[in-house]
Amino acid sequence: MGCFSLLWSLIVGFFVGLIARALVPGADKIGFILTIVLGIVGSLVGGFIGGLVSTPKEGSRFHPAGFFLSIVGAVVLLLLWHMLQH
Repeated sequence: MGCFSLLWSLIVGFFVGLIARALVPGADKIGFILTIVLGIVGSLVGGFIGGLVSTPKEGSRFHPAGFFLSIVGAVVLLLLWHMLQH
């Protein structure tokens, strides 16, 4: 994984985590680092689910449903995290 890929994963993970935090009530108490980790792991989960549903076109760098499924994956992880905390 190159330096640019790592940076891109951090940026996308942060925004996915922010969107997931906004969608789940009471989730605004998690910190900056956990938001990034949540977004990255949610992106991995969403990407895995997206790959099971349909494969991206050969040579494409972006899966059409990937961003949406990344948010769904992050929301699911955030709900699980929230349930484990209470």
